[in-house]
Amino acid sequence: MPEQMTIDPQAAREMEREGLYKNYAFVETPLGRMTLVQRGDYVIELRLHGGALPEERAGETRLLKRAKKELTEYFAGRRKTFSLPLAPLGTPFMVSVWETLAQTVPYGRTVAYGELAKRCGNPKAARAVGMANHRNPLPIFIPCHRVVAAGGALGGYGGGLPLKEALLKLEAGE
Repeated sequence: MPEQMTIDPQAAREMEREGLYKNYAFVETPLGRMTLVQRGDYVIELRLHGGALPEERAGETRLLKRAKKELTEYFAGRRKTFSLPLAPLGTPFMVSVWETLAQTVPYGRTVAYGELAKRCGNPKAARAVGMANHRNPLPIFIPCHRVVAAGGALGGYGGGLPLKEALLKLEAGE
């Protein structure tokens, strides 16, 4: 049985507090260069438009190589789920949104902001769900591109609407 993706927000807070260094690696995708960032034993960020920060170290660790491989397979249409250890840094509400999204909205499907708010146990929090998605440090892995406005309109996306549209088309097999 393949490994499942894990989301560990407690690890994110501990690594932030300890000041562990970060490694990064670039991955070339059909939608442009993206940057994977690792801290400790977790992937903590996927930057959709590339770039690295001065305090980060370049270097392809075993985990970053695995993350690159999984992303490459995703863009080739050969991967629908990920099996990486993730540690996104966010508030408890944000983390609950990200976990609910990752667990309940499969590849090729979408969910409205309001419906995701209901699934999180807070039906009046559609705007807050939108903000949590906007601050998602691990897009694609935590698939915030699958969250759309009521009626199916795209809504927003931190990586830009053309990127969101391209990801949804990829998952629709277009």
